[in-house]
Amino acid sequence: MQASNLVNLLQINRCDSEKLEHIDINEVVNDTRAITPGCCFVAISGGHFDGHQHVQAALDAGAALIVIEKPVEISDHSRVIMVPNTYKALAQISTRFYGNPSSKLTTFGVTGTNGKTTITHLISQIMEDAGQKTGIIGTMYNKIGDTKIPTINTTPDPHTVQSILSEMVTADVNSVAMEVSSIALVQGRVWGVDFDTAIFTNLTEDHLDYHKTFENYFAAKTLLFSQLGNSFADGQWAKNAVINIDDPAGVKLLDKTAANILTYGTHGKGLLQAANIRVTSHGTEYDLSIDNQTYPVKLQLMGDFNVYNSLAAFGAAYVNGIDPEQIIQSLETVKGVRGRFEVVPNDADVTAIVDYAHTPDGLQNVLETINAFAKGKVYCVVGCGGDRDALKRPIMAQIATDYSTNPVFTSDNPRTEDPEMILDDMVVNLNADQYVRQIDRREAINYALSQAVAGDVVLIAGKGHEDYQIIGTTKHHLDDVEIVNDFFEK
Repeated sequence: MQASNLVNLLQINRCDSEKLEHIDINEVVNDTRAITPGCCFVAISGGHFDGHQHVQAALDAGAALIVIEKPVEISDHSRVIMVPNTYKALAQISTRFYGNPSSKLTTFGVTGTNGKTTITHLISQIMEDAGQKTGIIGTMYNKIGDTKIPTINTTPDPHTVQSILSEMVTADVNSVAMEVSSIALVQGRVWGVDFDTAIFTNLTEDHLDYHKTFENYFAAKTLLFSQLGNSFADGQWAKNAVINIDDPAGVKLLDKTAANILTYGTHGKGLLQAANIRVTSHGTEYDLSIDNQTYPVKLQLMGDFNVYNSLAAFGAAYVNGIDPEQIIQSLETVKGVRGRFEVVPNDADVTAIVDYAHTPDGLQNVLETINAFAKGKVYCVVGCGGDRDALKRPIMAQIATDYSTNPVFTSDNPRTEDPEMILDDMVVNLNADQYVRQIDRREAINYALSQAVAGDVVLIAGKGHEDYQIIGTTKHHLDDVEIVNDFFEK
């Protein structure tokens, strides 16, 4: 692609080249390790790494065009343009380079504190059952059809997002469900993504280390909805917002979007409602009402929180024209998502559950669900991540203490923090006889399982699908499900 076609949408502060139309770009990169001859290298200033320090190396490696946002000392400026914000430029250039791929897909964006992963998987299953080839961009992996690709962030950087969406178009994917984190929205990782339907789940305390205040956290979530449906031009598809009306933040969202709105809830509010909820030993049953019609639903997923998840997925599919009975049939076939209330089978008649719950609300929801069906004692193994919101640590510990028998507090991903200090933060409001403290996560899980007898429940919370533990900046293999299986095999 000609460089002139790639950058003509940018706000350019300085351009020393008069021959952009003669420069051909064969790739867009922002990772110095990916620089190849003929590429466009966009220098990003990050928290730990600044691409501007490698501009000369990029030129030496044959980069055809360099995009910067601050002056650099280099030998040749003829292939360099300066813009006010290279991160924004990366989104704009990537979207143009890959041909605006999201406009060729039915694109779902799911945001909220809890439920994003489950909802994206439910949407994907519904759309697959409706005959579509689907994709997922999210916490566990990125999925293109049947191919799963490992991921690092819930929502990748804008170049990676556009690249993945382009691969989906090439693979004849019809629809994609994307987890959209609040941090991604603030940082602009989804700039250039043309969402058709935005889904709001809930808003509870999380990421306050980044956003500082709950008000800022809410404002970040509104970004997904505020631009949705603003174009009323002929030929534009209607945009949809599916919003949890039981959550106060959902109510505040209603006047933040120009899109068509479908509200959902369980308290007699919402255009889409669930009533008569029953948690059974096999799942959760309820009556779903929409457009003056009521349908019985029998989920294999447990808990009130999964009622909300299923309503969100139903609403997203419904506003995109999928038949209600077909949606329900799909919802009823889903047995679960890895690391989300995942029951690990064993011969000891102990219900061992691995769940990703890593927020106060998420942990409380899971423990309330467990207490509703548990016949014996409830044990909980939980920790809090390092270099993350420290304010939630004592809250998490208090919830575990209130809803379980002598919770076991342990390491999550301590990262660069001292794990002992993290536990100190957690137990600051508790007496020593209210909990068990074991830094080693494997030993903590083994201890809790050793205390349980037939009929008891052991919840291992916080890491879910993750098969690693981050200590310092290094990932070490550690899989909660694997640890449970090893314990019972011995």
